[in-house]
Amino acid sequence: MSLFIASAHAQEAGAPPAGGEMFQILFLVGLFVLFYFIAIRPQRKRQKEHREMVSALNKGDEVVTSSGILGKVTAMDDNYMVLNVANNVEMKFQRVHVHAVLPKGTLKSIG
Repeated sequence: MSLFIASAHAQEAGAPPAGGEMFQILFLVGLFVLFYFIAIRPQRKRQKEHREMVSALNKGDEVVTSSGILGKVTAMDDNYMVLNVANNVEMKFQRVHVHAVLPKGTLKSIG
């Protein structure tokens, strides 16, 4: 058994294969490009759509917040909006927490 181990240590190390560095660089670049198209690009697209939706909010729009509260926008400023969620119940939210704008009349049809 010790003969095999001694002969393995006695052999010279082979030269590394040519072109290994270029393959590693291309692999890393390809990995970054794949990550960009799978994760970064779709996230930026969603952020842009959300930013446009929030900037297009108007008084009278019916919205759903990220916490699930439905209401009608009664007042707005640059960063905040006031939602009428029930009769004589108004709540103040940050505009960025709007999850979706509902079609007109949705709140009446729900009840």
